[in-house]
Amino acid sequence: MSTDGENRKSRTQDLLGALLITGVASAAAIVLIGGISYLAKYGAFHQSYDVFRGEPSSLRRIDGIFRLAWSLESRGIIQAGFIVLIATPIARVAFSFAIFLRDRDWMYSFFTLVVLVTLIYSLVGR
Repeated sequence: MSTDGENRKSRTQDLLGALLITGVASAAAIVLIGGISYLAKYGAFHQSYDVFRGEPSSLRRIDGIFRLAWSLESRGIIQAGFIVLIATPIARVAFSFAIFLRDRDWMYSFFTLVVLVTLIYSLVGR
């Protein structure tokens, strides 16, 4: 016989698994769409690799990436897919934090919050 606590843990694990699968699948689909768009537009051009050219500044900031993706620019779409991929484990940690708070598990809530703040700072911090 299973108890309510075991059922809740099982449901939580199922939700966390679904979150990760959805995030990774969404990111893959976005990158695939951007890649197909990029190849359709630039696939026939010969690339010169004699001189290194970094990404334009608009593709180095989150707001610029989503602005380009929203305007259906292929490189912006690809970069947005990678941001979704990076955000997936961050969302998992945020969800875990909410679960620990709901269960009033203060020690795990604190450590999860530290991890969450560190992840967010590493993504958007200067």
